[in-house]
Amino acid sequence: MTETSPDPRVGRRTLLRGAAVVGAGAVVLGSGAASAATGRTTAAAPAFVRGGRPILTHGVQAGDVLTREATLWSRADRPSRLVAEISRDRSFRRAVTVRGPVVTPDTDLTGQLTVRGLPSGTDLHYRIRAVDLRDPRRSSAPETGRLRTASQRRDDIRFQWSGDIAGQGWGVNPAYGGFRIVDAMARRDPDFFLSSGDNVYADGPVAETVTLPGGTLWRNLVIEEKTKVAETLDEFRGQFKYNLLADNWRSYLASTPVVTQWDDHEVTNNWYPGELLTDARYTEKSVDVLAARGRQAFHEYIPVAPISPDPDGRIYRVLHLGPLLDVFVLDMRTHKDPNTASSETERDGGVLGHAQTRWLIRELQRSRATWKVIAADLPIGLVVPDGPLQEGIAQGDPGAPLGRELDIAPVLTALKRAGIRNHVWLTADVHYTAAHHYSPDRAAYQDFDQFWEFVSGPLNAGAFGPNALDATFGPKAEFVAAPPRANTSPAEGFQFFGEVEIDGRSEELTVTLRDVDGAALFTKTLVPHRR
Repeated sequence: MTETSPDPRVGRRTLLRGAAVVGAGAVVLGSGAASAATGRTTAAAPAFVRGGRPILTHGVQAGDVLTREATLWSRADRPSRLVAEISRDRSFRRAVTVRGPVVTPDTDLTGQLTVRGLPSGTDLHYRIRAVDLRDPRRSSAPETGRLRTASQRRDDIRFQWSGDIAGQGWGVNPAYGGFRIVDAMARRDPDFFLSSGDNVYADGPVAETVTLPGGTLWRNLVIEEKTKVAETLDEFRGQFKYNLLADNWRSYLASTPVVTQWDDHEVTNNWYPGELLTDARYTEKSVDVLAARGRQAFHEYIPVAPISPDPDGRIYRVLHLGPLLDVFVLDMRTHKDPNTASSETERDGGVLGHAQTRWLIRELQRSRATWKVIAADLPIGLVVPDGPLQEGIAQGDPGAPLGRELDIAPVLTALKRAGIRNHVWLTADVHYTAAHHYSPDRAAYQDFDQFWEFVSGPLNAGAFGPNALDATFGPKAEFVAAPPRANTSPAEGFQFFGEVEIDGRSEELTVTLRDVDGAALFTKTLVPHRR
């Protein structure tokens, strides 16, 4: 793993101090490393290693990093115990040692460690080893990562978002280091990356070569699991392994914590619960069976903190990231009703579900952060067709809310009645980038306050768009960047990521939409409303 360069903003960060807690075990930083299991101090030196030691196969990641905790992830090549060290400096001279889980084939040898009691607003280095279960002197070479905890003070914040990874046949291309756009994202040094869904394309096989306009070739890495649609649990796991073959993506994930939601391609295109597939590529026709396998693989390979209030494995949750920012991560797939013309006149919970809707409104009302960022895996006002039916929330009728719009209207109204003006919606899904301003002055449904929705992506997939806007909630496209034709490749550009920056002094929130090389295409600064 390539070691990351020092953070140019580290001067405003505090140094590591205090205690780190894993579960019920506490460790205190001192001159050496302390074991979370025994509390004994040991020398901060490499373990003695003999032949046949374990190997970490797919790098390391950190996810859902809050002010004082983080979830770490890695995968070994055999049953072993994951052990992490956390330090304020890359030399690990003074480090906390965290004894993690034993990884087994039950989780495809992946494991996650939730580390609590970290100092807030701090750049931390971590490294993970896999330790042999019979001989603790035999361990893997460490894989090193970096994370930045959220600040409990009003410090500056910078994060990125995008979605749609390795889709439409555009996979891991070694000529670009893996995924072309990632190098530009890494240069911006964000606090975290919000992945807005379609983290893998389980329904998207890749070929070794694809002919580009002009006759040149796009070359994909190919593994067995990416030669067909995913149906078995191992095939779903292979989708996540495949993306981690991208060297620059693996490096980015090691230095940039992730906040992740899912959409449809983690299972299959435009799926909904109860669906029976007619796609001839599938021998398993039950989407519910496929979704269960896809969900398991998602949770095995994505570090998600155990903070969701949902008892059934859904991923909606709120991340409290200090006094300036709360991020509300939605699951708009698990509760989704069948795709129809979306002209229903009765609200049935067909996109968020009733429990998640109540949770979202309640948590938005409880939030004391200046800004509430709502991470939605489907855009609100863009019409997203599924053949003659509707896949998204909007359905093209500019009148009063119908179908899934009936699930969004109560949320927007609750925000207005609670006096919550500082909410911003971020999404991906449609494979181009745009800025939408929603206003009741232009809307058929008017019981809400104006707000902004920003669209980004794809990160590495075919580019499409633009889509039509539905006037029900009064959206206006203030900016759009889309390709000249459908399914343009990353080689041609038209890959996008978004960036959000919050100024610690003014509390202004600035959104910048960036292209494949990191150039700013559109910038909007929002001034917080004061109640």
